[in-house]
Amino acid sequence: MVTTNFVKNMRLIYLAAKVRLGFLIVACALAGIAVSPSSALSNVQIIVLAVAVLLSSSIAGAFNQLYERDIDAVMLRTQNRPFVTGAFLPSNAWKFWLFVLSLIAIMIAYLATNIEAAFFLFAGSFTYGVIYTVWLKRKTWMNIVIGGLAGSFAVLVGSAATGSTFAPAPLILAVILFLWTPPHFWALAIICKEDYSKASIPMLPSVASELVTVQAIFWHTLILVLLSFSLMFYGMHWVYFLSALTGGGYFVYTSYQLAVKKTPHWARKTFYASIIHLGLLLIGTMIDAIIFVNV
Repeated sequence: MVTTNFVKNMRLIYLAAKVRLGFLIVACALAGIAVSPSSALSNVQIIVLAVAVLLSSSIAGAFNQLYERDIDAVMLRTQNRPFVTGAFLPSNAWKFWLFVLSLIAIMIAYLATNIEAAFFLFAGSFTYGVIYTVWLKRKTWMNIVIGGLAGSFAVLVGSAATGSTFAPAPLILAVILFLWTPPHFWALAIICKEDYSKASIPMLPSVASELVTVQAIFWHTLILVLLSFSLMFYGMHWVYFLSALTGGGYFVYTSYQLAVKKTPHWARKTFYASIIHLGLLLIGTMIDAIIFVNV
């Protein structure tokens, strides 16, 4: 019984903290390290930094679900989240401990690397937890555009940890993440348009015409994919190129089909293509760096 309850609670924490998203944010930070021109980080430092990023991201995710429990209850996609079902009861204690754990994550990043990395970790968490969740999501269709900076800051956490914060490659990758977030979420918002409208969330598909939405998705996708190839001029090699070409090509293809056909079917394909693209891009970046580190 104790084991069963423990497993159940861990699963609820996993869902409430959006840990799956946290692993993606960790991958962004590791990619930031990979594209940096040089790094003296030890394996231990990298692992500790990854833990700090995962903790910080998960805390921001938990706060997001705590704060949005009212609109989550309205939307079909989010009705089973722990703060909606009552599995977790909202209280000030949650806010206190989330704040404390957030400070701990930032301190871990600082002690493991440097104050710049800690600052960008704070910036990413604050962007998602406060700027996006509290200030923008319910008020403007620009919510996810500005909220996309959270992923960009994750890249800068990695590059700052190496001492290469403003090197061209990590800055380019940060811009790619910034451009990637809107088409990813707008494609999802097309699929869940009724949910967002019901919850009065002004995602682009709910406030703009179908034509404007699909065109915005396509042009964001095309620009970010083209930009991704520029990293070949800043230390990336054929492994990265093949990853960027494969994932980017598929993402552009699906977004073009969506722009032409304007159907939920192609919106769903575009949404999944965006995940495939980013996954290949980040993994390709890290594998490329590992293979060619001594070349």
